[in-house]
Amino acid sequence: MKSIWRNKHWPANLLLATGAAFSGAAHAVNDLAGGPSVRQLNLPTGVTKIAAEQHFLHNAMMILCTVIFIAVFAVMFYSIWKHRKSVGHKAANFHESVVVEVIWTIVPFIIVILMALPATKVLVAQKDTTNADLTIKTTGYQWKWGYDYIKGEGEGLAFISTLDSSHRALSDAGAKGDVPDDYLFKVDYPMVVPVNTKVRIITTANDVIHAFAVPQLGLKQDAIPGFVRDTWFRAEKVGDYYGQCQELCGKEHAYMPIHVKVVSAGDYTAWVDAKRKEAAAKQDDPSKVWTLPEILARGEKVYAANCAACHQANGKGAGPIKPLDGAAVVLDTDHSKQVQVLLKGQNNGAMPSWKQLSDTDLAAVASFTKNSWSNKTGQIVQPAEVLAQRGK
Repeated sequence: MKSIWRNKHWPANLLLATGAAFSGAAHAVNDLAGGPSVRQLNLPTGVTKIAAEQHFLHNAMMILCTVIFIAVFAVMFYSIWKHRKSVGHKAANFHESVVVEVIWTIVPFIIVILMALPATKVLVAQKDTTNADLTIKTTGYQWKWGYDYIKGEGEGLAFISTLDSSHRALSDAGAKGDVPDDYLFKVDYPMVVPVNTKVRIITTANDVIHAFAVPQLGLKQDAIPGFVRDTWFRAEKVGDYYGQCQELCGKEHAYMPIHVKVVSAGDYTAWVDAKRKEAAAKQDDPSKVWTLPEILARGEKVYAANCAACHQANGKGAGPIKPLDGAAVVLDTDHSKQVQVLLKGQNNGAMPSWKQLSDTDLAAVASFTKNSWSNKTGQIVQPAEVLAQRGK
């Protein structure tokens, strides 16, 4: 293939290549506090001791490797240059040298030990999840995170954290105009934890392998279906810290952000109280009979937060994602068929299970799909129907 540079248009080609290289950063004009920085080349220092140790370890290893690289290649090039044949040198003929063999065995061994000792210290510290003040289970879903506070202040709280719908809409429109600094990092419900508190994070997944990672907190732990793994952090500074799923988990992988909000002890207690009241208010009676306007208003919100990312706001689907507009299972008067899909998923996880949502939310979103777009069925799915289907 003829090189694109070997023609009269190479200046234009160079300009195009340069533009392509930097076009991805067109909107990244400001650093995001607690998140990525513009033209960031190194690990963040972070706000935990583990993150600081990781940063130091990374820099130390880079320096050591650079010194070894320069030393080895300096000796090699010096030997090639000073002992070349053209100045009269002849190659030595020898079988072995015990001294050389001992040196090149001992020196690398010492280097490896010098690298392994601090690395092992940090690795062991990362896995010491004992004596945690707060334990949170994080479950990866396609494509959102579920947080369950299972021990400590806030025990019993549980919620789903999803990419803010306005950011998804902005992405679908091509990210044009004014793009916020937290683009694709903003969520509806962040994980909230108190400052200077040891927080144990238990990771698992509902469908495929995900990875819970927040660089500023020194966190990176895979979330694997059927397995439970853990890590921990203790944030030493109040603030907002951002991460993303770092395991390729499907087409919406880029829309699975993590937002950890670190607050003071007093603010955390206030947040827990407010969250408990919010949860109590949402504790709907599954025997309640809803009217169509009421349940459609709720279903629209549930659909926008959980379903629109795949099925689109117009219900048409995209690619392998099946449309809901005109779908037989949605139009069917036998509500149990659609309810079972919502509870158990289908197509080997392409449609995930939504059993983590309440009976009322599932009934609302089913009713919404049955009465939106061209699906003017007039049908209502009541929460009691969903409750009856959960055990089947």
